[in-house]
Amino acid sequence: MVKENKYRIVYQGLSEGLHEFKFDINDSFFENIEYSEIEKGELKTEVLLNKKSTFLELDLKMDGFVELTCDRCLGEYKQKIKFKGKLYVKFSESEGDLDDDVICLSSKDNELDISHYLYESIRLSIPLKRVHPYKMGKSTCDPEMIKNIYNLNIEENAEDEIDPRWNDLKNLMDNKNK
Repeated sequence: MVKENKYRIVYQGLSEGLHEFKFDINDSFFENIEYSEIEKGELKTEVLLNKKSTFLELDLKMDGFVELTCDRCLGEYKQKIKFKGKLYVKFSESEGDLDDDVICLSSKDNELDISHYLYESIRLSIPLKRVHPYKMGKSTCDPEMIKNIYNLNIEENAEDEIDPRWNDLKNLMDNKNK
């Protein structure tokens, strides 16, 4: 997925207990992900790894922004991202039924690539409706584009003519209800 080794944690030589890792996510992170719809962003990531004898527990915190295209005006804007989550790493040769926050690794593995989990966490932190944020109760969308969209809607509605077949259908329904 990601070609770089920046987002890998080598846990093989670590002692049991807590270990802290910090990662910077920037434009190159998104460039290296083949299917990423996000192209730009800056996030600081802290990973607190608690190594146990039979599994790993990771507490992740991300804070920063990604650049998105506004659904309303098509302008670029910075979407704030704040994420906290846990990830568990289980050592087993068979995956079986696992929860979304559990990864299964072979006991022969010695490192964990968290780039996929980081990307998916960012994606899930983005709201479904992507619009410029409001400041002091007003939209920060491009006012010229909003004006053009509004004018286009008015012109389309004025030109719409109702297909006469719908009137015939309405008459049939009215006669049936009498």
